[in-house]
Amino acid sequence: MATIGEVAELPQTVRRHSVRVLLLPLMIAMLLSQLDNMVVATAMPTVVGDLGGLEHLSWVVTAYTLATAAATPIWGKLGDMHGRKGVFITAVVIFLVGSVLCGMAQDMGQLIGFRTIQGLGAGGLMAGVIAIVGDLVPPREQGKYQGMIAGLMALAMIGGPLVGGTITDHLGWRWAFYINLPIGLIALVLAAVLLDLPARRSQARVDYLGAALLMAGITSIVLLTTWGGTEYAWGSGVILSLAAAGVLSLAAFLHWQTRAAEPIVPLHIFRNRNFSLMAVLGAATGFVMFGAVLFLPLYQQTVQGASATNSGLLLLPMLATMIVVAAVAGKVTSDTGRYKVFPVAGGALLFVGMYLISTMDTGTSRPESALYMALLGAGLGCLLQITTLVAQNSVQMKDIGVASAAAALFRTLGSSFGVAVMGALFHQRVAGTVAERMPGRPLLEDAQLSAASLAELEAPVREAYRYATAAGTHTAFLFGTAVGALALVAGLLVKEVPLRKTMGDTVPDAVPATASELGRAASEIRRSDRGGGAPPRTPTADQPFE
Repeated sequence: MATIGEVAELPQTVRRHSVRVLLLPLMIAMLLSQLDNMVVATAMPTVVGDLGGLEHLSWVVTAYTLATAAATPIWGKLGDMHGRKGVFITAVVIFLVGSVLCGMAQDMGQLIGFRTIQGLGAGGLMAGVIAIVGDLVPPREQGKYQGMIAGLMALAMIGGPLVGGTITDHLGWRWAFYINLPIGLIALVLAAVLLDLPARRSQARVDYLGAALLMAGITSIVLLTTWGGTEYAWGSGVILSLAAAGVLSLAAFLHWQTRAAEPIVPLHIFRNRNFSLMAVLGAATGFVMFGAVLFLPLYQQTVQGASATNSGLLLLPMLATMIVVAAVAGKVTSDTGRYKVFPVAGGALLFVGMYLISTMDTGTSRPESALYMALLGAGLGCLLQITTLVAQNSVQMKDIGVASAAAALFRTLGSSFGVAVMGALFHQRVAGTVAERMPGRPLLEDAQLSAASLAELEAPVREAYRYATAAGTHTAFLFGTAVGALALVAGLLVKEVPLRKTMGDTVPDAVPATASELGRAASEIRRSDRGGGAPPRTPTADQPFE
């Protein structure tokens, strides 16, 4: 069995084959996590018909998102403290247990509770996959595998609705959850057999107070972005209370992290400029990508009359370009060791692509919209994996877990904000436009804004809704353009630091040593000068000062 150290020393052709084999359980786990939401979303109408509880439907998604976001940084820290293999396998088991329980749910309340369990495991899946890849593959080499990861994400987005619909129609909605079991068991067995990762034993206690404060802050923020403008008005007491709770919890968390013996998120990682910029780029990428995934199919179906048979196929121009560009970016990065061009190009393409998409109206042709989507996909391809790669390259090896979890968390929070903010802007503009063109007419729900539903309306009403939807997506995508501009600024500020070629390389542009570490180093130097000791040891990324 090849260990991490052995993999790093193997000849290039053998090592590449070995790494691809070792990544197999990780890719399956990532597919499991990405595919689940898409499959379940397709099955939800049937679930409601069977279990009832339509008024609680949104909580099936919200509970999962909350648990995933809140648990992600904690899983990352546990991996750093106790070893990634055991923590990763535990996360897979929790996810599978939650999946089975969801399939057995007898009412909507049970389903929501079991989705929370499933989400807790999902947080560990994503954090574990990213961190283990960081352990197995030096940043300089990670680019070779970016196309695989981007391809899996695109496959889930395209195939998820089709798989979910097929399973629900032929096997029943419960199998939308049970299908995770055989896939997850394959990932478990392969992880147990193939992943030969070093065990770690930390004597430090888990920072439970920090974990509680972080979970409270993230929960408040996700609920605020989920409910704001939909369940409650943005200025309502509930939303304002959630905002206050989120700010206070996160402020208390940040203060406590400076005092905790083993902080959940060591704040020193944010002193590295590149790491902080990757957090901004990751959040912007999540914001734009999930906003586009939600509203582009709605525009295509309502305004352009596209079929909703498989909504994933409507995104093919964006997703196909994303896969190709991600693979090219990874190859260039691995071959040359240079990467700054991709955050800059990615930010520019995000900005230009979102602006062009925001100009689409009732007269935009499908080829024209496909071109704009391809430009946006190219921007996402430049950023999707580079952000994680540079974030991992910016920290010491001992912090890979928390850095990977933080990167995943910022992308999750960005996607949550993207859906919420763009959704609020869309609905506000649609409601205003419909009220202006057809005073007194009740507003259609999003689910009714499809080509088939609109075809049943009178021609003037149909045209009014087409115009209103185009106006709504224009406003939403215009805000996305501003986020793209932020991504471009962040990309321009990135400092191109050499990527680590081996797992033992020091971290360029690393955080300065602490006073105690410098003191011990000075003592070693003095002893060496007096001839009374060995030359001082230079700390490395995975061997810091003892």
